[in-house]
Amino acid sequence: MVLCALALSLVTATAFADDYSEVAQLTREGKFADALSRADRFLSSKPRDAQMRLLKGVAQRDAGKTVDAIGTFVKLTEDFPDLPEPFNNLGVIYADQNQLDKARAAFEAALRTHQGYATAHENLGDVYAKLSSTAYSKALQIEAGNAAVTPKLTLMRQLAGPSQAKIVTTAPAVAVAPPAPAPATPAPVAREPAPAATSTVKPSPAVPPKPVNDGATREAEAAVQNWVAAWSSKDLKGYFSAYSKDFTPSSGGSHSAWEAERRSRIEGKSKISVRLEGLQVVVNGSKATAKFRQDYHANGIAISSRKTLELSKQNDGWKITREAIGG
Repeated sequence: MVLCALALSLVTATAFADDYSEVAQLTREGKFADALSRADRFLSSKPRDAQMRLLKGVAQRDAGKTVDAIGTFVKLTEDFPDLPEPFNNLGVIYADQNQLDKARAAFEAALRTHQGYATAHENLGDVYAKLSSTAYSKALQIEAGNAAVTPKLTLMRQLAGPSQAKIVTTAPAVAVAPPAPAPATPAPVAREPAPAATSTVKPSPAVPPKPVNDGATREAEAAVQNWVAAWSSKDLKGYFSAYSKDFTPSSGGSHSAWEAERRSRIEGKSKISVRLEGLQVVVNGSKATAKFRQDYHANGIAISSRKTLELSKQNDGWKITREAIGG
């Protein structure tokens, strides 16, 4: 099974380029102890740096420290759930171990964060080819005389060859491409394996349009844009005023704990840029739903993801009551 290489590149800050390049070069040269030592020195002062943690995970994986690599990538998915690369790298490791269900779940998680991530699409297709090969083999064991299964099995075995995961040192920054519409009738796996695999990841259905008050819609849209502007300018007062006192954090913790965590993250960034694409707001009485793609850049990290906000009309305007990735 030909798997795309472990993804190494996130958008990086120029100031740290030499550190990243050195760790990547040491890893390529097989000097894993030196690569890990350099990565740990860097992370001792910048423990949340996503790019260096990603490089460390790759070095651990190539050094045969598979358990450590899995731990590194899992923690990255928890700290940066919008990044597809850690999910993709977990999928590659699981595929190498022939844990195909885990690999499939990891690649699908990568695609939920970034529908246009071609690496995860290809890897998912390879996993589905391997799963298909296993299923066809079992079918022949049960019904050896089934002539229709043999050519399908042959094709799947050709597609699901030995794993050849390669490490690359560069990859494009997160780019957004509109998800391709799923075919009305999925092609059979034996004839079109790639579409069959990628069609498992579908965009959420659009919210059906409802009769709305145009004035209310514009007000709700303005509230969302004001929230973005306050976040980008690190205007904490404006940022927190965009949320309702009844706002429910996705982490499940208290509102005060969420606010303290957000304050720390925003104040800790030297510069923040947030841009929305495809903003769609649907108003239903005193409730509104806003869906859009959010491009976030800060301190060398770039994250692009779908996002959904739920808003409520209150005495002082539209306020965010809930936010979620996806939708």
